[in-house]
Amino acid sequence: MSIAQNLTEIKSQLPAHVTLVAVSKTKPVSDLMEAYNAGQRIFGENYVQELVDKYEQMPKDIQWHFIGHLQSRKAKLIAPFVSLIHGVDSLKLLEEINKQAKKHNRIIDCLLQVHIAEEETKFGLNEEELKEIFTSENFKNLGNIKIVGLMGMATFTDNQSLIEKEFKLLKAIFDKLQVSNSLLQTLSMGMSGDFQLAISCGSTMVRIGSSIFGGR
Repeated sequence: MSIAQNLTEIKSQLPAHVTLVAVSKTKPVSDLMEAYNAGQRIFGENYVQELVDKYEQMPKDIQWHFIGHLQSRKAKLIAPFVSLIHGVDSLKLLEEINKQAKKHNRIIDCLLQVHIAEEETKFGLNEEELKEIFTSENFKNLGNIKIVGLMGMATFTDNQSLIEKEFKLLKAIFDKLQVSNSLLQTLSMGMSGDFQLAISCGSTMVRIGSSIFGGR
């Protein structure tokens, strides 16, 4: 099936309240343009330089999401245009994004990454660290970033009940935080292999790559 057909197929499985991020890392601009011409406007990239290159080459009505692990020193490269930064996992990084956003007179939307997986290699905050960020005086002074939700990655496993447990944990943390923070609207969880399970657990944004563009 073509990229356009894949997109149509996936979109037909998504409820209206779920946003599709087409994960286009390592894919050529021609593939992204095929998705763009089929109506896709939100793309997710993992590497800063690749994101910048694609932004420069592609139409300007695209919303670019950065979904990789962002190093503080590279925040300045995407600050002029990025729509949403998914994997923010420290106050230090938020402060840097805020600083760079201010230079461009922008407010950049961010998702805080929560560590829900069993693997140690996945980045993210625990519940205590999330609370510390939201209650810190420094955080309250950041006028050029907006925390709009949370994101998380489940353990890379075929064990569906473990994945479900992790998604439900993230949803529970999200619900708890939402009570005191009405800006939290986005729960980004679920990828090609588990997005339907993620949606059933409360995801409002899914990050899908290989099911659209084919394997790497």
